[in-house]
Amino acid sequence: MEVEHLWGILFISLHAMVPITLAAIGETIEEAAGLFNIGLEGILLLSALTGALGAEMSGSATVGLLAGLSTGALIGGLFGFISTYWRGSQLISGVGINLFAFGFVAFMLINLGAPGFHSVPRDVQVKMISLGVGSLSPLVFVTVGLAIAVYWMLRRTQLGIRIRSVGENPAAADVAGINVNALRLATALAAGAFAGLAGAYLSVDWLGAVTKELTAGRGFIALATVVFSGLNPLLALFGGFVFGFFDGFATWVSTYPKIKDVIPWQFVAMAPYIVTLLVVAGAIGRVRFPAALGVPYRRE
Repeated sequence: MEVEHLWGILFISLHAMVPITLAAIGETIEEAAGLFNIGLEGILLLSALTGALGAEMSGSATVGLLAGLSTGALIGGLFGFISTYWRGSQLISGVGINLFAFGFVAFMLINLGAPGFHSVPRDVQVKMISLGVGSLSPLVFVTVGLAIAVYWMLRRTQLGIRIRSVGENPAAADVAGINVNALRLATALAAGAFAGLAGAYLSVDWLGAVTKELTAGRGFIALATVVFSGLNPLLALFGGFVFGFFDGFATWVSTYPKIKDVIPWQFVAMAPYIVTLLVVAGAIGRVRFPAALGVPYRRE
């Protein structure tokens, strides 16, 4: 295999890693505090749409990314409020986010011109950074930096201790003077913001378009990455790269005739999902999640 092709696979993998890793890092913060949100897929999709519209209306990719991030934070905050102060079912809330997103985005795409597809103009997309052997999105470097920063925050700071305490023993945390529901709500906002940035990246940066199938299960793969990582953001970064590699490899195979003639690209495209199933099956029994994960806190 030629060297330029190896560089091509690496760069595609790094770009494919970003949305999975960003969503997984945010979910790691949230789950450490005792909340779990299976609505990541819906947040990614809605943020991709608002990010694209924000970039087009403002003429700025940065505004588009901020619009997606804000959308994710808003949805994450709504999920967090329902799950904490209203003590609603986190599972049902997550499903509701996904169902709403699938329907709303499909409806909006009909009204944006071409049903099922909306292209983002190249001049409002994120500009790539040239590295000589190829180009990378600045969001790749941002993702790596955020993984390191969140790991340090969760493991080395007083805030991280507080977050983990409300996930492990909220009653004891309450006695220690920590506002359990407020802190959980804050982590839900942060998780939504991470997923929102990931969604905007899909439309304003990597893929340059919005479709109703844009996310292609990446929100669920992010959840599997959280399981694989055991709530460790650095392992989530590695897991995101692994899943991104198979995702990117499938994309590369679909455009490379010599391999496509031997291995159907549709078969390779199944790889990220097969890996997801294997990881969940192999890791789910070994990972220790917070004791109060998914349990609303009721002050006695």
